[in-house]
Amino acid sequence: MPGNGKVAMVTGAGSGIGRATAIALLKEGYSVALAGRRPEALAQTIEEAGPLGSRALAVPSDVGKPESVNALFEITRKTFGRLDVLFNNAGTGAPPVPVEDLTFEQWQRVVDVNLTGAFLCAQAAFRLMKEQVPRGGRIINNGSISAHTPRPNSAPYTATKHAITGLTKSLSLDGRKYDINCGQIDIGNAGTEMTARMKDGVLQPSGEKAVEPTMDVQNVARAVVYMASLSLDANVLFLTVMANQMPFVGRG
Repeated sequence: MPGNGKVAMVTGAGSGIGRATAIALLKEGYSVALAGRRPEALAQTIEEAGPLGSRALAVPSDVGKPESVNALFEITRKTFGRLDVLFNNAGTGAPPVPVEDLTFEQWQRVVDVNLTGAFLCAQAAFRLMKEQVPRGGRIINNGSISAHTPRPNSAPYTATKHAITGLTKSLSLDGRKYDINCGQIDIGNAGTEMTARMKDGVLQPSGEKAVEPTMDVQNVARAVVYMASLSLDANVLFLTVMANQMPFVGRG
């Protein structure tokens, strides 16, 4: 099916927010490179896109590894010729255990995926976007409500998501001279496989468990499409989209 001539890349595209956003971008006319560790999950995303999947490219990747990221961007460049939008969405968490019980390997894996992965993909996007014609593009980082406020027993995830905020600001500043924009979407309780456990109750700072509301993940996908749609003389630096009744604002 004909597209709009623009190219997007979505990391973590094999499930949840990544899958919903990749399909939304395809519907908007983008060609989309889908990155993720599981080939079968990427194939499922393309299948769910139906005929629009003809404009999708599945590239099994581990964003925490420089060689994998370099290959991802080279395949995207060779296939589509350019990159207009990068959605840095891939993320992982550690088991919700007390900080003193975390292993170094659990900490390192979260840092590798959530922070180093976002940096490596942004770095590769800069290299491509500054040289392509027309020049420039947009990077959208998935921050999370945890970029503002932690949950109990979430030190690795929260630390990396706070760091994403600093990365977003730095990339936004450094990209100006190349017409590269960077913004961040902070998401709270989108209804995905990851938040399904909230129906059974989530640990609160009080020590009690409480069921938390979720929202339709399509709200996130539409928000990312909106951020991507702006002309390069405009940028959404930060956007928060969340389940309205989740415990975040004030005292919940």
